[in-house]
Parts: sequence; structure tokens; C-alpha cells
Amino acid sequence: MSLDWIPRDNESKDHTLFGDEHYGSEAPSTSYEKRPLIGADGKVVDGLFTAWVTLNNPGQFNSYTTEMAKGVTAGFNAASGDRSVVAIVFTAAGDRAFCTGGNTKEYAEYYSRRNNEYGEYMDIFNGMVDGILNCKKPTICRVNGMRIAGGQEIGMACDFTIASDLAIFGQAGPKHGSAPDGGSTDFLPWMLSIEDAMWNCVSCEMWSAHKMKMKGLITSAKRALKIDGEFVPNPLVITDRYVDDGEIVYGEFKSGEAAKAGKALLKSGQVDFELLDAEVQRVIWRLTNLFPGCLMKSIDGIRGKKKFFWDLMKLPNRHWLAANMSNEAFLGFTAFNTRKITGTDTIDFIRYRQAIAEGREMDDELFAEVLGKPL
Repeated sequence: MSLDWIPRDNESKDHTLFGDEHYGSEAPSTSYEKRPLIGADGKVVDGLFTAWVTLNNPGQFNSYTTEMAKGVTAGFNAASGDRSVVAIVFTAAGDRAFCTGGNTKEYAEYYSRRNNEYGEYMDIFNGMVDGILNCKKPTICRVNGMRIAGGQEIGMACDFTIASDLAIFGQAGPKHGSAPDGGSTDFLPWMLSIEDAMWNCVSCEMWSAHKMKMKGLITSAKRALKIDGEFVPNPLVITDRYVDDGEIVYGEFKSGEAAKAGKALLKSGQVDFELLDAEVQRVIWRLTNLFPGCLMKSIDGIRGKKKFFWDLMKLPNRHWLAANMSNEAFLGFTAFNTRKITGTDTIDFIRYRQAIAEGREMDDELFAEVLGKPL
């Protein structure tokens, strides 16, 4: 028996929450683009797409402004609700950086000492991370350079990371007046050993893509430097698996003369993301050839472990980060923002600790003592 007699509305609904108002083409901005799905045979698949959300602020290492964060949220929301999109690629313009976090100029010159304003901004940032974690499509972070601080955090919110082997990863918060509470303190203990997570969060060391792959933080690292037409490993990183002074040094950055030679080799070559993009396409094609419902249930089952601690801590962290804008964040972001004036990007940490030991008030007089002076 047919069910044709039952009234039905077959007009498709639009489930996106945002329009195109948060996208742009001029830096600084976030762009959103649907690209045709490419099959394993290199041919376009009719009616299916990948969505590319791209940070476009290369002059400031793709650090995200308030408006750019809105654009990321809008992009992930649009792709999540688009029936024709099979996966999302989150990347950035240029070949130097995926993202180095929040825009320090904006932080230092506007948000510092405006605690409530920064709290409002953190609501936008939290919405950006929520938008990635709640997206109903697989998400791939295509790392084309530095992924540092907040950039590391929004990248780790993605399901997969495919990186250029020239990329570097790390945190900057404790060195520049903040804490990696935009996701790193939540995600890293799931992705690394607890001590690696601890050291990565607090040391502000930069780690190579090779080291991150070895430790399991990223899915894949692909060569991106071409010399005389051939792809070569990152010349700044030790890629031989040997032991030096009793310690495994694979993935560590070279030093001394080896580092100088590596920099010269890097300068002589050409950055080419052919292998990186081929791997991105390979992963997308693998994901396409799965049941979409079963795929997303599986992904959300894994995401849930990251989301648990993110959801638990994002609001307390929001309030602390806002309150911190009057003290150490003001100092740290101001020092970094005025580095071309003072010649240093950090405060005098020893003098600051001495002032704390003396019981000094956190006033402008103390701040002037520990900040750098104009050259």
C-alpha cells in the first residue's frame, strides 16, 4: 500500500546560522570556499564538495582577529549543514604559518585592561572551538607553517592534522602573559603522555612536525622543501634515528653549524605543498568512501573525550583569562607588541619575581620597571 496520501513538505531547509557577512578576501579575514570533490582517478565527482575554511592574515602569521574568529565559526557552521560537503579543510594563506594564535596587536592595544571586553571576545573564541568540535563533517587541519598558541589549540580541535614537515608546533602563553586554556590544557593530555603534555604547555618550546608525528599528536607530516626538483626533509631538523649522549634526538632542531647549514639549504630551496595536498586529498577520498552516518558517529565518539574536558573548563577559563587581562596578560602582550620599539618581546621576569617577593602592588610603576624601554 502506498503512503502517497500522507502530506509531506519536500522543500529543503537551510540550517546555517550565519550568512556571508563574516567572510572576506582582503587580509585580515577568513574565507570560505567549496571545492569540487576529486576522486582517486583525479576526476571531479559531480555534486560533492570539500569546504575550505582559510585564515587570511599572512602578514601577521595568520593570527586571528575578532572578525576572523567569527568567520571560522560561520565557515564550520555552513559546511556542517551543507548536504553536499563531505569534509572540511581548515588551513591558512601563504607558506609560513597556519596560525600563531590571537592577534597580539588587538590583544595589547584594545583588549588588555578591558577585562569585560576580553571576556566577550572569549565567548567568540569558545564559539569557534565549539563550532569545530560540533561540526557534523570530518575536519582536517592542513598545517602550512607555524601552528602556535591559539593556532595550536584551534588546530587540535580538528579531527586530523596533516602538516608540512617544515611546520613547527608549540605554546606561548606562560612566556607572553597567558595560559594555554583555549584547548591545550584540555586536549594535550589525551594526545600526549601527561609529562609531554605538561612540558609542551609550560615550556613554550617549539616542536618540529617530525617530533609531533613521532609522539602521535598529528596524523601525517609531508615533505615540502624542493631542492633541484627533489623533495628533501626539513634541513633544520634531525631526521636520523640515532642516540646522542644517551638521548634520542630524532625530531629535535639542529644547533650550531648544522643549524646554519640547514638554514642556508632552506633558503636555497622552494616550498612546495604538492605532497601535503595530495595527502589531504587521499584522506578526504578515504573518508568519502564510508557510510556518512557511521563515520560521524565514530568521529563524535572520539571527539567526546576532547569535548568532555573542554566543556568542563571553557567557562571557568573564560573568566580567568578575562581577569588576567589587567595584570600578566597586559604585561606579556604589551611586551610582545612593542618588541620593535624596545628590542625585546618579553618582560624582565627576574625583576617581576623580585617585586612579587617584595609584596609590591601591581601598579603602573611596577609595570614600567619590568617592561622594556624604548631603544
